[in-house]
Amino acid sequence: MRPEILYPFFAETVSLPGVGGRIAQLLDKVVGNRVLDLFWHFPVDVIDRRNSPQLSEVRHEQMVTVEVEIGAHDAPPPRTRRPYRIWCHDGTAQMQLIFFHAKGDYLRRQLPEGEKRLISGKVEIFNGQLQMSHPDYIVAPDKRDEIPVIEPVYPLTAGISGRVMGRIVRAALERAVELPEWMDAALKQREGWPGWHEALRALHYPETAADLDPSRKAHRRLAYDEFLANQLALALIRREAKKKKGRALTTEGPLVGKLIETLPYELTGSQKECIAEINGDLASPSAMMRLLQGDVGSGKTVVALASMLAAVQSGAQAALLAPTEILARQHYDSLREMAVALDIRIEVLTGRDKGKARTALLADLAAGEIDILVGTHALFQKDVIYHDLALAVIDEQHRFGVEQRMALAAKGKPGQGMDILAMTATPIPRTLTLTAYGDMDVSRLTEKPPGRQPVDTRTISHNRLDEVVRSLHRALEGGARIYWICPLVEESEKSDLAAAEDRFRQLDQIFPGRVGLVHGKMKGPEKDKVMAAFAAGDLDVLVATTVIEVGVNVPEATVMVIEHAERFGLAQLHQLRGRVGRGSGKSVCLLLYGNLASEAARARMKIMRETEDGFLIAEEDLRLRGAGELLGTRQSGMPDFRVASLEFHSDLIPVARDDARLILEKDPDLKTERGEALRVLLYLMEQDEGIRYLRSG
Repeated sequence: MRPEILYPFFAETVSLPGVGGRIAQLLDKVVGNRVLDLFWHFPVDVIDRRNSPQLSEVRHEQMVTVEVEIGAHDAPPPRTRRPYRIWCHDGTAQMQLIFFHAKGDYLRRQLPEGEKRLISGKVEIFNGQLQMSHPDYIVAPDKRDEIPVIEPVYPLTAGISGRVMGRIVRAALERAVELPEWMDAALKQREGWPGWHEALRALHYPETAADLDPSRKAHRRLAYDEFLANQLALALIRREAKKKKGRALTTEGPLVGKLIETLPYELTGSQKECIAEINGDLASPSAMMRLLQGDVGSGKTVVALASMLAAVQSGAQAALLAPTEILARQHYDSLREMAVALDIRIEVLTGRDKGKARTALLADLAAGEIDILVGTHALFQKDVIYHDLALAVIDEQHRFGVEQRMALAAKGKPGQGMDILAMTATPIPRTLTLTAYGDMDVSRLTEKPPGRQPVDTRTISHNRLDEVVRSLHRALEGGARIYWICPLVEESEKSDLAAAEDRFRQLDQIFPGRVGLVHGKMKGPEKDKVMAAFAAGDLDVLVATTVIEVGVNVPEATVMVIEHAERFGLAQLHQLRGRVGRGSGKSVCLLLYGNLASEAARARMKIMRETEDGFLIAEEDLRLRGAGELLGTRQSGMPDFRVASLEFHSDLIPVARDDARLILEKDPDLKTERGEALRVLLYLMEQDEGIRYLRSG
């Protein structure tokens, strides 16, 4: 149960003074619908109203608070669009106050002629005349304290003004009470961090714009709290998974040995190391939870097959889950090719399989006649029953959530933990791996298998597009297949980008009948059909948006053209480049850039030319762009941090990880005084996954 001290935090925003149903709905769009959400809605700037010059000293676009005497009102004639103007002066100069759509009687009451008023707002100079449009504050001189000296500026949504948002956040902060301290005392003292409540107030009541810097102590304190909750929850999930009794599989056996003997190449040192790490997990009696990170073309599939064969030679079954049908069928083909000399049965099951064939396949699966089943999320549907599923391999892990991982794990024998090997071809920087996959052990493939040719990467100005198209003629005559990547699907008024549909039409005129188009707005089967035609060689050029990013394997494709490469992130460019260089032919990747005005864009192009090391590229991408954009965190399974910034605070993650590990060693059920405070933190940061695994107390 949520601790009582937090009840006011989780109340709806509509319970705050001045927040009705309409405002609550608007808030929900930009912030959320609970008081707690407003705590994490931090200001992005400050307005300093301390500047009180004489009017004769005011500069253009200056924020001032001035005492003036109100002069003549110049009301516009009825039904005209002219603004309402009021003259005022302070003895040194004159200023006009400007109001659009104003009610004259209201303004005469607020600003009566001959009286003094304190006016605060931004002054502009127009035709040599001082003007202030719609002042922020108008008060009598004896009410100066009604004008805030420093005013935080919050992100807004249409329908809520800055002043209203500030008032609502202040009302929410009235509900914030001091919470029991969960921070390690020595760490808090060493860093000089404030308490939780003090830190929260410091972020919402900055004295200067410098106080909003993410490196300030108050911000780092709250960022650490968020990381600690994240790492503690992951450690609890991991502990629970380890508790589940798995089974010890036979890793040294005839099938694995024969696979390695019959491969037409020698495994890399990196592959051997990863297989050894996985075998260590499989041979132990507790359930495996391991992430295999391998760059594009580093040979993950053979490592996965070696793991699956350990299950098969132990008399059990294995399943490989892929995010799309085309990837599932591709895995099926490559596994069968590798296992051709082995006496095992591999089958594929996707949403496309229907009727008698599907029924027969499911019957064989339940009877234990299928050793390895490859497929899409069809693998964990209700009617799919395994005879004895011991290992699940999940490809492109970032496309599946924890729920899908759990659903597949539930297909194992009741009461027994399932061994899970997740794979990703998206190299993830170490700091991000800790936050997203802290519940898993990590193995990394860092070498490319022998025979993989490096890809020749060149950067070319978009002005030379015609030259590039001419060079495709030569490549096609030599039997090449070509990917042409565009950043957008259709031309929009706001964008001058070459859209995929336009580029397709242009290339189709030059190479009639040889060009295909795939983009994100196409239906799955329609997309698969075009991809299959390209893979089979019925099409030679594939114009695409980034939908071909992950996993598609066409060894004959040796040319990759990426338009407006400066608009893509490094990790994405690297993923796209990895679609070529998969066969024995020499491959080239042409990065067409439009505008390299920004330092970061130039740096990205340089890194792409200089290295093919995905892990190095991922670390650089994090440095250049920050984590928010890195993988488009929404689709990558990355946690969405509300206070912490992976860009500015990632040095705190390893500290939080060690702290979480020590906490659970000393106080496994969080029963001590600090343990009870940490329970409050888990609820405050909404780490419900972790809380579920704590014994109630």
